[in-house]
Amino acid sequence: MIINQLAVYSQNEVGKLLPIIKTLGMNGINIESLNIADTPEYGIVRMLTSDNVKAQQILSEKGFISTITSLVGVEVKDEAGELSKTLETLAKNGIDIEYIYSYSRKDGKALILIKTDKIKEAEDLLK
Repeated sequence: MIINQLAVYSQNEVGKLLPIIKTLGMNGINIESLNIADTPEYGIVRMLTSDNVKAQQILSEKGFISTITSLVGVEVKDEAGELSKTLETLAKNGIDIEYIYSYSRKDGKALILIKTDKIKEAEDLLK
């Protein structure tokens, strides 16, 4: 399945994450998954929210720069070895992974989120 992710760009300084998170919460946006990547100069706050379009609009009004990106979402059993099966399928078919993260849910499943430049091909392989 295709999952839309909101990425917010921020300076990599103490306290810069809080206004992003607080703004979303004050506007009724729930953060369902959160991942932060950093460089010496800036951070990328990647998240799935209850409403990415609304979240992006609200953050834009507050001066934050963000993008919405499509990822491949793969639901797997939350068990040892399941991720390696997914990665093996992609590797055998020449699908490069730019980045990956996941989150476990309470129903015994995990959602693996994969950024690739071959999104449709990866989605078809992992159905």
